[in-house]
This record gives sequence, structure tokens and C-alpha cells, in this order.
Amino acid sequence: MLTVIGEGLVDVVQRSTGIEAHVGGSPLNVAVGLARLDHAVQFIGRYGRDPYGDSVAAHLRSSSVLVPLPPDDKPTSVATALINDDGAATYTFDLLWELPGLKDRLPFMLQGATLLHTGSIATMLEPGADTVLAAVEHAHPSATVSFDPNCRPTIITDRDYARRQTERFVKLADVVKASDEDLAWLYPGVDVLESARRWFAIGGPDDGPAVVVVTRGSEGPWGITAAGEAHVPAPKVAVADTVGAGDSFMAGLLSGLVDRGLVGGQYRHSLRSMPAEVLEALLRHAARAAAITVSRPGANPPTRAEMNGDSLTLDAGLPQPDYSGER
Repeated sequence: MLTVIGEGLVDVVQRSTGIEAHVGGSPLNVAVGLARLDHAVQFIGRYGRDPYGDSVAAHLRSSSVLVPLPPDDKPTSVATALINDDGAATYTFDLLWELPGLKDRLPFMLQGATLLHTGSIATMLEPGADTVLAAVEHAHPSATVSFDPNCRPTIITDRDYARRQTERFVKLADVVKASDEDLAWLYPGVDVLESARRWFAIGGPDDGPAVVVVTRGSEGPWGITAAGEAHVPAPKVAVADTVGAGDSFMAGLLSGLVDRGLVGGQYRHSLRSMPAEVLEALLRHAARAAAITVSRPGANPPTRAEMNGDSLTLDAGLPQPDYSGER
């Protein structure tokens, strides 16, 4: 069983022509992405007993994601974008991130988990962030831990706090993925790959991350392991939009590790000794997942059949925007 813990929310886009609402949240998107790649996944998060919460629950069920926590009586978190006639957006957030009573239930909730993924708002916003940290600490001996900071400077505005909190999770994680924008915001004025190398060295020989990956949009993803560094080009596709691309990349990366038998605390040494050619293959696999996602509207990650088929239409003639960002 793979476990994802973090926020689920609803993105509401208000235009003069009407209102659209879409289920989102970086960890939720990763859970859906893993499930569509045929992995058994449970999503530990919160949403309310309201129409938006019903949408979240239905979205998870439609991809066969297990949801062990019931809805609560508080409002579902909402991110609202007001788009004016010239296309400029003004954002407001109504976020609630708490998981009351979960700490006492962690041994039961995480029993049998071979992988625990988290990141984004869930690791930054209190009071829930403290519970997420407790979950990571509890799972670490027996599960592979993955982390994506997916920074939200408009929500968590204190850069120093965000940096400290990020580094707490990086040190506990086995697999870390960040966008170049994340690293540039956390460490202004420092080359993003140098920041990633520092993360890789944050622990000792037996702790800290075994794999650090940076998504860089059209430049293609880059990664580092003990065996060395690897970089692959980004597939060139006709881009519909970039929503959820980074989350699909994360799901593809983790799926590749699962398929290779590299998740679970007992396989931590194998993960740490992963050859550079395996890292390169993982980057290609994850980049393909992201490319399929950007080729169609919304946070719509691919299925395993789509990953194995010919659903990705290459277009070498198109300039590629940065699709490392996530919603």
C-alpha cells in the first residue's frame, strides 16, 4: 500500500463568463496519479461535508484512491482565482489544514505502507504540518519517504520559515523532487542545481535523501544519486495547459521506483546504490507522465495504458513553456 498525506482542495476560477471549479491540491494529485498507474494508494487528507467536499470525494473514488478518513464538519479548502477581462488574476485562499486525533491513529493508518509521500501546503501550514511530520517520522523505519516542497509563496510568505521546514522534511526523505522555481525562491541567488546538491548532502551516508530531482520545464529534469548525476530532455508536445504537470511527474517517478522494487524500508540500501542509468530511465518515465498531462487540459494524469501506448504526440516544432509548476 502506498500512502499520500496532504491537502485536497478545490480551485475555483471566476471569470466574467462564469465560474469553474476543479479538484486539486498537490498531494491529492499525486495520489490520483499513482492510482491511475495501477498502484494501490490511500489518501490521508481532509475535506468538508459540503458540495466541494463531495467533489473531492468523487474525484478520488473515480480513480480508485482509498480514503480512510471521513469528511468533517468544517468547510473544504478553496483557492479562488478572479480573472479580469485582460487576463490578470487575483488569488484568495480559504484554507484549513488540520488532522485532529490522527497522531494517535498513525500506527494503524500507516500499517503496511511501503511508501509515504507528502509535500506542499500540508508540510507548511499549522496545525496540520506537525501531524504530517509525525507521520513521516513514524513511517520512516519501514517505508520509503518522498517529499515535494511545491512552494506556495502567496500562502506561506515567510521564506526563512519555509526554508527551515523544507529542510526538516528533506533530511527525513529518501526521494525529493522540487521545481527550479521552488529552489530559486527558497535560496535566492544560488544556482538551483547547487541547492539540490546541498540537499543531497544534507544527511550522512545512511540518512538524508538517496535521490534528489529538479524539474526544469523545457530544459528537462535533472537528478542526483550516489552514482552521479543524470539529465534527460523534456518531451516536446503541444501544450494545452500546465496544471498538475509537476504532480504527474512525481507520480511517474514514484511509480517507476515501485515497479523496480525500490520502495520499502528494507530496500533503502538498494535505493541508495541505484545506478545512474536507472535514474536516467526514471527521469524519462516521469517526464513522459508530465508531458501527457500538459498535452490536455487540467490536472489529468495518465493511466498506465497511456504511458505504455502512443498517447503522447510529439511536436518538435513547438517552443516549450516551463511546465514544472503545479496547482
